[in-house]
Amino acid sequence: MSTKIIDGKAIAAEIKKEIAKEVAAMIDKDDNAPHLVAVIVGEDAASQTYVASKEKACKSVGITSSVYRLPANTSEMELLELVDFLNRDEEVDGYIVQLPLPDHINEQKVLMAIDPAKDVDGFHPENAGRMMLGLPSYLPATPNGIMELLERSKIETAGKHVVVVGRSNIVGTPVSVMLSRKAKNADATVTLCHSRTKNLKEITLQADILIAAIGKVGFVTVDMVKAGATVIDVGIHRVEDASKEKGYYLAGDVDYDEVSKKASAITPVPGGVGPMTIVSLLRNTLLASKKAVYQ
Repeated sequence: MSTKIIDGKAIAAEIKKEIAKEVAAMIDKDDNAPHLVAVIVGEDAASQTYVASKEKACKSVGITSSVYRLPANTSEMELLELVDFLNRDEEVDGYIVQLPLPDHINEQKVLMAIDPAKDVDGFHPENAGRMMLGLPSYLPATPNGIMELLERSKIETAGKHVVVVGRSNIVGTPVSVMLSRKAKNADATVTLCHSRTKNLKEITLQADILIAAIGKVGFVTVDMVKAGATVIDVGIHRVEDASKEKGYYLAGDVDYDEVSKKASAITPVPGGVGPMTIVSLLRNTLLASKKAVYQ
């Protein structure tokens, strides 16, 4: 059995072309290009990398991109004042406040202050609630990217048993909801597991589709995967390795080398889920500029 490598980079490139075409059509009609803003507080290396990738992706599709880079000692009040300014700025269609924030700032308080109509990350409780009810909403970028990967790779989800390992509000919980809904490319039976789940291996061995989003390098080993399963690896970790040119290599939550021999389809790290997260954010920004979710 040959394993299908799910190429997130190629699928993301396809979606970028579709977005670029829509943005070009808007500009041709003398509409403003969609405008996405990122707010980053402090010097977190992973956040800096993500925001740089987002800027590059915006440029490639014609979306205007702005970044507010704030020092790590920015107060919670100062950040909330910027959020209020962005809520009121009519030239900004959508924005993200990059997480994690420094310890002295209450993340939830900041996320709650974002206007749901500009919350292109889909983290505001109003968007989360709308998603739960199947109403129009901004879907969180990584779960939406996973849904796109499955659909465009023609992996059937209806009636399948999906096991999600990891229950975060950013990935595990929303993707479990989205896959279980009565909707196109969903209709799955979903089991949501986490670090406290008993008999985890017994459950993951039942999965037709296994989504690993637990945040631990190589957590999903080959003995946890049913032969012929589809494996979606959400994790991305820098593993120090002096033999590599950069001094590290990137790895996921899945032991790729072994699991890829047993799965029917698998996402690599890097180049799997990661590129899809950014294009989902671009699509949400396009929706925000068209007022397609909040009229």
